[in-house]
Amino acid sequence: MDGRHDLEIILRSRTPIVVIETRDEGRILKMLQSITISGAADNYLPLFRWTVTDGLQRIDIALEPQTINSEPSDVLRHIRAVAKPGIYVLLDFHPFLDDPVNVRLIKDICIRYREIPRQLVLISHDVKLPAELETFSARFEMTLPAEDERRKIVERVADEWTRDNPGARVQADARAYKMLIQNLAGLTYRDTEQLARNAIFVDGAITRSDLPGVMQAKYELLNRGGALQYEYETAKFSDVGGLARLKKWLSQRRAAFRGDESAAHLDAPKGILLLGIQGCGKSLAAKATAGIFGVPLLRLDFGSIYDKYHGETERKLRESLQTADVMAPCVLWIDEIEKGIAGRGGETGTTQRVLGTFLTWMAEKKSPVFVVATANDISSLPPELVRKGRFDEIFFVDLPDMPVRAAILAIHLTRREQSPSNFDIDELADAMEGFSGAEIEQAVVAAFYAAHAQQQELATSHILQEVRETRPLSVVMQEQVAAMRAWAAGRTVPGD
Repeated sequence: MDGRHDLEIILRSRTPIVVIETRDEGRILKMLQSITISGAADNYLPLFRWTVTDGLQRIDIALEPQTINSEPSDVLRHIRAVAKPGIYVLLDFHPFLDDPVNVRLIKDICIRYREIPRQLVLISHDVKLPAELETFSARFEMTLPAEDERRKIVERVADEWTRDNPGARVQADARAYKMLIQNLAGLTYRDTEQLARNAIFVDGAITRSDLPGVMQAKYELLNRGGALQYEYETAKFSDVGGLARLKKWLSQRRAAFRGDESAAHLDAPKGILLLGIQGCGKSLAAKATAGIFGVPLLRLDFGSIYDKYHGETERKLRESLQTADVMAPCVLWIDEIEKGIAGRGGETGTTQRVLGTFLTWMAEKKSPVFVVATANDISSLPPELVRKGRFDEIFFVDLPDMPVRAAILAIHLTRREQSPSNFDIDELADAMEGFSGAEIEQAVVAAFYAAHAQQQELATSHILQEVRETRPLSVVMQEQVAAMRAWAAGRTVPGD
């Protein structure tokens, strides 16, 4: 259940190097001790642990550390010289794998393994073996707590709180308790226990109010230094003017995405691609999607995953997508996707691999991660991405028509504590023909400044003046907008 059997098989397979990437080294060490102690007498191997701070120490029996072997090269020379078999656990050894002396010493130990089986177990959060050592190695992936194990951890933490508070019991809402168990998926034992403790020990209760904090903390644990951003605030579709067809489409699929029993026979939706003119609400629609689904919103910045070192870009992308899988159910928002997968000069090889990695993940993912990708430059999108089947649907977000402009204007006035009834909304909406949602908002903001400078209350005249002085994007880039509309006609579904 916990991977102990798999680890034992690897240890007994006569592999000179075992690589374990984990932050839960304490659990691995306990597992190794359990394996060695319970082994048959004829297969028993002594177990040693090394750290750069304490040196080498035998840990299957209680012995003092050998501080003379604290230096990496010294401990490797010692292991190479030992004439007896053993398992040597090297903790956080990854910084020393760049030293050619250490690489050669490890290789010597591996080459002589059949004569004297001295096994190296490298444990760290990230281990990159030199190419010449890969052939001698096997990797063990630590299994994460299953649902039953997570439930036991939460129950154990609840028992701890009860012991600390005699006469009291942890109060738990049944649905919140179930969701907490689900939301703790994808974490190590240690992190699962810590987040459960954070949720319970604050007030001695498990309620739905605990869940956002758990998801935020979970994200921070998973995405250390990654390209994902956790969007703390989502939006409501009432904050989005227009996009009636998109709103209806998402509302119809909400139950299927959330896994409601009423929609158990329906396929879960996998994602949408939003194409359209800048400032027309694509990003706001992505935020509102997370709001209507009631799940966290993660934003993937394609620009930050690119790395000058070969293979690092794809690795960062895979790690980001894995984090999204673990955070599920969630919405993954990829803003301006064309910047990450369109041609980038001399990096066409890298971008093709990035595109391939992303498309493979889209095709194979089983987790409830709903992808919302937005794009402004249609011409740069590769055909592999926009063909039918990659996304559930491709929506085109056009400039708002008159009723939608009026609705957007009312939203921005209301948001700034202005009653729309005090303004000539129809006149303003008519004057704003060709304006995007963002440009409508900026006209309201600029009008506020003008009214303040004149020491007047905001009025229709102030907004009209700002509109007359603005040249919207649809005018400045008329040809590009027309080309975008021509491309989208018949290829996409209108958002409105």
